[in-house]
Amino acid sequence: MIMMLERIGGWITGPKGRWVTFLVWIAAAVLLTLTLPAVGDEEKNNAPNLLPDSPSVVADELMNRYFPDASGVPALLVWHRADGLTEKDYSDMQQLTARLANEPLEAQGELIPLDRMPLPALISLASEDGTTFVQPIAFREGTDTEILKHNLEKLQNMVREIAGHDPFAQDIGDGSQLSIRISGPVGIFVDATDLFKNADFVLLMATVILVLVLLLLIYRSPILAIIPLIGVGFAYMVTSPLLGAMASEGWIIVDSQAIAIMTVLLFGAGTDYCLFFITRFRQELTLVESRREALRRSFKGASGAIAMSGFTVVLSLLALLAAHYGAYDRFAVPFSLSILIMGIASLTLVPALLAIIGRASFFPFIPRTEAEAGRRAAQRGQSYRRPDPEKKLGTKIGKLVVTRPWAVIAATVVLLGILAGFVPGIKYSYDLLSGFPEDMPSRQGFATIGEAFPQGELAPVTVMVKSEASREKVADALRGMPLVAEADDAVQSGVDEAYASYRVILDTNPYSLEAMETIPKLRAAASEALGQGGAEDAADLVWIAGATAQQYDDKALQDRDNAVIIPLVIGLIMLLLLLYLRSVTATLYLVATVLLSYAAALGLGWIILHHLMGFDSIQGSIPLYAFVFLIALGEDYNIFMISSIWQKRKRMPLLQAIKEGVSDTGGVITSAGLILAATFAVLATLPLQVLVQFGLITAIGVLMDTFIVRPFLVPAITAVLGRWAFWPAKEKKVDSAARAEAAER
Repeated sequence: MIMMLERIGGWITGPKGRWVTFLVWIAAAVLLTLTLPAVGDEEKNNAPNLLPDSPSVVADELMNRYFPDASGVPALLVWHRADGLTEKDYSDMQQLTARLANEPLEAQGELIPLDRMPLPALISLASEDGTTFVQPIAFREGTDTEILKHNLEKLQNMVREIAGHDPFAQDIGDGSQLSIRISGPVGIFVDATDLFKNADFVLLMATVILVLVLLLLIYRSPILAIIPLIGVGFAYMVTSPLLGAMASEGWIIVDSQAIAIMTVLLFGAGTDYCLFFITRFRQELTLVESRREALRRSFKGASGAIAMSGFTVVLSLLALLAAHYGAYDRFAVPFSLSILIMGIASLTLVPALLAIIGRASFFPFIPRTEAEAGRRAAQRGQSYRRPDPEKKLGTKIGKLVVTRPWAVIAATVVLLGILAGFVPGIKYSYDLLSGFPEDMPSRQGFATIGEAFPQGELAPVTVMVKSEASREKVADALRGMPLVAEADDAVQSGVDEAYASYRVILDTNPYSLEAMETIPKLRAAASEALGQGGAEDAADLVWIAGATAQQYDDKALQDRDNAVIIPLVIGLIMLLLLLYLRSVTATLYLVATVLLSYAAALGLGWIILHHLMGFDSIQGSIPLYAFVFLIALGEDYNIFMISSIWQKRKRMPLLQAIKEGVSDTGGVITSAGLILAATFAVLATLPLQVLVQFGLITAIGVLMDTFIVRPFLVPAITAVLGRWAFWPAKEKKVDSAARAEAAER
């Protein structure tokens, strides 16, 4: 494969090949952009995360079949006046109900006939203190996001016309004024979608500017700063329409969150791959005068590591296809395809651009051979001073790890181990609502409901049974359960009298872990009551629907995916490393060091999030997200550095190869790590806690790999193991010719 890459590289950087390559990329980007839909136009933010046979999904289907009037997804209109709702407020509610009955919104379900209730009956439905009234308006399940959003906008306009002012803009804390917020599942979902409105464009611009500034600060070359962005930009222009076409055909599903993270991944990891090649090119330009020869040697030295690094990330991300949880599965294709295309761009488009621009790419700090530098200095009447490599920080670190490897190993392992020790204390949350900004309308509405009613009013639990006997026993059993604030009497199905449902209100946040743990207890209580009434196989005659039941199934699937995907990713990476390095020993310690770094990143992330930023918990999906990215991207840096050591040890003693390998790769990996960590940190600017937490933990992990694992721990372990680092392969002896070549370089 290396020989094939070298031949491809020779053609790409040739007089004709460089222009052909550049024009092919331009044509591909323009053609795909003009003929295929952009991925942002094919977003589907209400795609299901659960499997069709998940208990809550089955329960919802049965509810739709046997209780069609009670099915649907509700929007909760929360009317609130701190000084107490007035007769005018109740009259407005009735007018709104009548208007919705006469002018139903698209996909609107059954309405509670508030307009036909006498005033005392209506007032009795408000909170005990008379400050809050919750008006549910149901919509058909599976209704498109844009339809729901349009419906809520029309609903707000109706209320404004009836009330004569805008209660949706009114401060909830103003006691004398009426305020209204739309909460419930529909309100929460629409608000969450609005949070991502134009977020992919804003994130793209922020990432581009950040990467550009960092490249300018690090390399102080305007042309060099633009070249990686050109490569990443073309990769993005090719990736976006390809994903858009796949989504429009129904082959994949993409959502706004996946696009946001894909953008960061593409620019962060993509810039890394470009820098790996550019840095090798700059090194070769100090050794040979011909830029084409320098590019050929750069391709020979860097293409294998870049291809291997990219392939490692692609396969690791494709492993998400093994997930059963929809949000994980939807990440697999967009992420892996973007990295694949970026890897191709870094080995084709970027070398072609460097071949076209040549040494001027590094202006004003143009790399030259010693002979060239000496001649230029002589022409200017100056003496040429040869740079002393021993003064480089990378060289000093290389010396440290080969002279005191055990001390380095002990210090780094203890540090990472202490941080990893905080992982068992991490608390996880599956509460979707708490991840949103506090000023989000649906969250404000939920808080208002929680103060005036049991919090479970936001998303009641529905228990359904198939039995015509023991219905009173079931109701009594449900009422006797902890955390149950209220359980209605059985409602018999109008479709099949054998089915009955119970509306259960919890006295805790229905999206909390505590509420989720109540679901199996409710199922057990109902099953036991049916069994006492003589029902056989009672457990098969109970179903539980509602948002809390869905959250419980979410957690079960995520736990299953963690148990499957984490070992799968580790296995794939180990296999690739074994094939590339042909060393069992190196494969084991490279994977082990990145796993330790991942655990330390989780621990330090928890310290910062919990003790400094005040988070009570982190989202339950964070460990798997962070694992897949950190393991794959962390091995990128290991592969690039260990490849340098592997190449150098063919022509010099191992300890010298380690020292030079650390020195040669230190600058580029440090730069790449800073850029990658910064791009992930950009996610923390989005108004979703799950992305704040993911961005922070991933950035920490990248920095640990960059500044601890790569320069210290891995080379120190290699130095300690010596020839056993290559086991079962044998370390090749260095002959005199190789020593001479090493001295020349």
